Amino acid sequence: MAENGTTLLTAARASFARGEWDSAHRDFARARSLGELPTEDLDRYSSTLWWVGEVRESVSLSEEVYHRYEDDGAPLAAAMKALNLGLLWFIRGDLVISSGWASRARRLLQDLPDCVEHGYLLYLDASVDLDYGDLRPTRETAARLDDLGRRLRAPQLTSFSLVLSGLADIRDGATARGFAQLDEAMLPVLAGQLPPEWAGDIYCTVIHACHALADLPRMRAWTQATEQWCHQFRGEVVYSGICRIHRLQLQCVEGHWDQAEEAIERSGTELIGRNNWVAAEAFYQLGEIRRLRGDTAAARAAYDQSRRLGTDPQPGEALLLHAEGRSEDAWAALCAALAGRDRLAGAGLLGAGVEVALSLGRVQEAEHLCSELESTATDFGTPGFRAWAAHARALVLVTGQRYAEALPVVRRAAAEYRALGARHETARMHELLARAHRGLGASGAAAADLAQALALYSGLGARPDVRRLGGGQLPGGLTGREADVLALVADGASNRAVAEALFISQKTVGRHLANIFTKIGVGSRTAAAAWAHEHGLHRMPHAGGGTMGTPPDVTTGRRS
Repeated sequence: MAENGTTLLTAARASFARGEWDSAHRDFARARSLGELPTEDLDRYSSTLWWVGEVRESVSLSEEVYHRYEDDGAPLAAAMKALNLGLLWFIRGDLVISSGWASRARRLLQDLPDCVEHGYLLYLDASVDLDYGDLRPTRETAARLDDLGRRLRAPQLTSFSLVLSGLADIRDGATARGFAQLDEAMLPVLAGQLPPEWAGDIYCTVIHACHALADLPRMRAWTQATEQWCHQFRGEVVYSGICRIHRLQLQCVEGHWDQAEEAIERSGTELIGRNNWVAAEAFYQLGEIRRLRGDTAAARAAYDQSRRLGTDPQPGEALLLHAEGRSEDAWAALCAALAGRDRLAGAGLLGAGVEVALSLGRVQEAEHLCSELESTATDFGTPGFRAWAAHARALVLVTGQRYAEALPVVRRAAAEYRALGARHETARMHELLARAHRGLGASGAAAADLAQALALYSGLGARPDVRRLGGGQLPGGLTGREADVLALVADGASNRAVAEALFISQKTVGRHLANIFTKIGVGSRTAAAAWAHEHGLHRMPHAGGGTMGTPPDVTTGRRS
């Protein structure tokens, strides 16, 4: 290769070693245009292409590299390339092709003495075949990896062992011990002892476990940690997009629907073909935003896309049917989904099942699902599960007109949701409190709770809930946007702060305030703030808003 090509390769190798994927991509591409790359450099280039999102070309070059290594009589290098391809296809969501590449690696390694590559194969096989109905194979593989890691002094294999063991413990309800092992599994990752593709997979596995358990505080922490890990790489990489989806999921829980809706659709689309598991989660969450906003057709389109990417979009799709008055269809969909999920994966469906069953007068079925959710929450002990269980029990008690018994349960659920920053669910608890207070004859308390729920729904843009509670009318004849402005003003926000929070101009804020003053008959911000507090239009402290974002069913139950 010409001297210029040699210089380019030297620069590309250095950029690759530093994780500067954009620079490595540029220099490898230029060098390749000048002549054929050595196999090792083509290997590096194929990995670089994956990191910058050129997945199709990455797969094509990776297969060429695999065949070169095999033809050159380098079985370990060929096996490792096959394993990397198996991981790539697994991340994309194609388990059949992933298993095929694992089989090629197995053939190359079968007559070789124990080596690190055997450990990668064990981990990939376990990931593809993960069966949460029977955890014995997972635990057995974890033990084999631990032994192999100790004998070969390979910390990456110890990390794989801890991941599998931690996932198995979490599924068994030993949540604290499981997360402790997942935390320990990250130590070799943080020390840079794993190839970045496999390190990123472990990060995603931990985040997915947090999401599946509705452990939002832990999910926030691990999403931030993964984002920091991504910062070591220069430029946008695949895992940056994955982190963005997880961050947007949390924003949806916190009620930032305006900010999240367009971003989550765009980010989900970008991940199709790169990580279909996370893309499916993105479109499910998009469907949830649209369902809660009353955009039925767009919600159904998002759920359909989620299904095409390999996810059963429940309970959101069933709740959409329920909102349309098709409660029997919703019940059938939930029962079918529950039949195909294990205990942990089914937890996110139980609350919806309770709601739909009660609407159909299926009190016994509702009680059964509620008890199951309470048992799951007790065993796993995560904040989200506790909130869901208290919510379900509150629904059962209020529907059964056991109002005095319901009040402390509703308050407990509201406290859990507020701690999670789940604004939409907090609004639902105020609505339940209103029903309980009304049933006890406390009309003043009921009115205050209803006003609070209505204000929260309005601030979120949850139009079906606003229409259901107030016939589309807010106190004082305010529009939804006027209620948003007044709620912020009541919290002491300046016009500039209101404009920034609502993504409107200060001039528009001033116009809204003039209309508000006229409608409610006041002449100052102070008087308007007092009126807002009297009518329950102030903002909730420590609650960002949104829905709990119940995780949909993903084929393996593991991908993040």
